[in-house]
Amino acid sequence: MPAPSNAPATPLKSVCLRHCRSPLHFILGGWREGWLGALRMGSEHGAYCVGCCWGLMVVLFALGVMSLFWMVAVAAVIFAQKILPGGERATRALAVVFVALGIWVAVAPGSVPELTQPGGPPAMKMGP
Repeated sequence: MPAPSNAPATPLKSVCLRHCRSPLHFILGGWREGWLGALRMGSEHGAYCVGCCWGLMVVLFALGVMSLFWMVAVAAVIFAQKILPGGERATRALAVVFVALGIWVAVAPGSVPELTQPGGPPAMKMGP
């Protein structure tokens, strides 16, 4: 049976996004005492966050890690997916937008606003 059109792009993203959107069950059901327990809980929850956002992290490298504009744009997308009602339903549409953006970057990188190109002039100069 095909997945509904409003489902996230992959089953892994769906599971990870569900854990990131409502971590209360994770805290109540997986509580560990002490600093080692806190480290383990943080690592497990961090793995879920990386599982649902690894694609967006890759997008940051394609757009230029040092571009404040694109960092804010991707942070807004992550916020929308994790916090806003209905954010999980937007995953497929955002995937299509990012694939189109990736094609744009590959075909005409000079026309992408605020894109930091390797070997190009620095985006911001420090000092005199």
